Amino acid sequence: MTPKALRAFCLSFNAAVEDFPFGPDTSVFKVLGKMFALSRLDGRPLTVNLKCDPEDAVRLRGEHKGLIIPGYHMNKRHWNTVTADGALPDRLVTELIEDSYDLVVAGLRRTDRLRLDRP
Repeated sequence: MTPKALRAFCLSFNAAVEDFPFGPDTSVFKVLGKMFALSRLDGRPLTVNLKCDPEDAVRLRGEHKGLIIPGYHMNKRHWNTVTADGALPDRLVTELIEDSYDLVVAGLRRTDRLRLDRP
């Protein structure tokens, strides 16, 4: 996955925006003010921090040793750092981004979830 493709996919979700609260080098993707992805798009290798169900996080780390690790500078129970430079299938990376977005949306107030109109 390229940095451009990662950015485009993150911004394809309803109400998703890119923000730079940690400086100009770190893209933070949010939905209604809540972060669902964080990446240094110019980093080598390209990685992205994603929210994850705690049980799934541990399972994914075991299945993809070294490519999916506990979230760098994040709550390690709920966040993974995913290598997105082609070492993992792009389909898996996009599914993990979508799961992260869905987890964040599920934590929003009901009125906000309904406003997003996400199937």
